Amino acid sequence: MSQALRAKSSDTSAVLDPPQVSYQEFLVRPGEDDHVEWVNGKVVPMSPVTEPHDDIRGLLYSLLRHFAEGHRLGRVYSEPFQMKTGPDLPGRAPDVLFIAKKHQGRVKRLCVEGPADLVVEVISPGSRAIDRGEKFYEYEQGGVPEYWLIDPERKQVEFYQRGQDGIYRLVPAGAGGVYRSRAMAGLWLNVEWLWQRPPLLSVLGEWKLI
Repeated sequence: MSQALRAKSSDTSAVLDPPQVSYQEFLVRPGEDDHVEWVNGKVVPMSPVTEPHDDIRGLLYSLLRHFAEGHRLGRVYSEPFQMKTGPDLPGRAPDVLFIAKKHQGRVKRLCVEGPADLVVEVISPGSRAIDRGEKFYEYEQGGVPEYWLIDPERKQVEFYQRGQDGIYRLVPAGAGGVYRSRAMAGLWLNVEWLWQRPPLLSVLGEWKLI
């Protein structure tokens, strides 16, 4: 192999295999692309967000934030704010995450250090395997008590709650398609809201927050 070809091969390898960075370096890195996560020392781009994805994420962020503030339960954050559930686990940017008042000490300036009390992931066409696979087991292992997995394309939603044995179990919606959260005391959600996307004020009215 010629010296020029070897140099070109080396350059290509460098592009395909970027240098590792620490999580702290990742949090303060320069640049405008915030739609990324930190996995095994690498900066990993997240799947592009579709319009239904963004619409549902925006609705849930607004609803959960108003509910948490109205009942003084804690704080609600959204992607790209980071969460690192454990020292040996990736740094993720959930679509929506809730931190209970008693766990506010986990919230730092650039990330949540430790598990959120509730994590919501809205599936994009390119993120289905990650949300159902890697993130599912990471959140379970990292101690996230409640995980919502929403698939706009298939109009499916799965609610998981973590048992005392540390294992997620699927919790179906009850009568009338209503799911009741364990992590956010008093919160109930009509699953049809996810697909109908009702006006925010109408839901807040049903919750008697206005």
